[in-house]
Amino acid sequence: QVQLVESGGGLVQAGGSLRLSCAASGPTFSSYAMGWFRQAPGKEREFVAAINWSGSSTSYEDSVKGRFTISRDNAKSTVHLQMNSLKPEDTAVYYCAADQYYSNVRWARGLDFWGQGTQVTVSS
Repeated sequence: QVQLVESGGGLVQAGGSLRLSCAASGPTFSSYAMGWFRQAPGKEREFVAAINWSGSSTSYEDSVKGRFTISRDNAKSTVHLQMNSLKPEDTAVYYCAADQYYSNVRWARGLDFWGQGTQVTVSS
């Protein structure tokens, strides 16, 4: 069982930056692929970024490429999402997720564990 707790959300002006963190409990964090997803009001939850167990492979949704960076620290059981050049359309609740398989995270298929979410609001 893995429990995920996100932090780092908040209100920021367009063009600003935020760094989200996801702290995981459980002894097997390093065996899980991790991902970030987001859900804006009235919209479906969408994929943002994924990282494999070692950090050697990452994927990004097209609209965040070049602006967001996902990383992980297996020694600290944490995954981060560095968000730069934020836009109002990035406003959403951001969720951390974990799964044994990288492909499941990348394609949001039956993910094993989810966090409770953290709100990110970007003002224009």
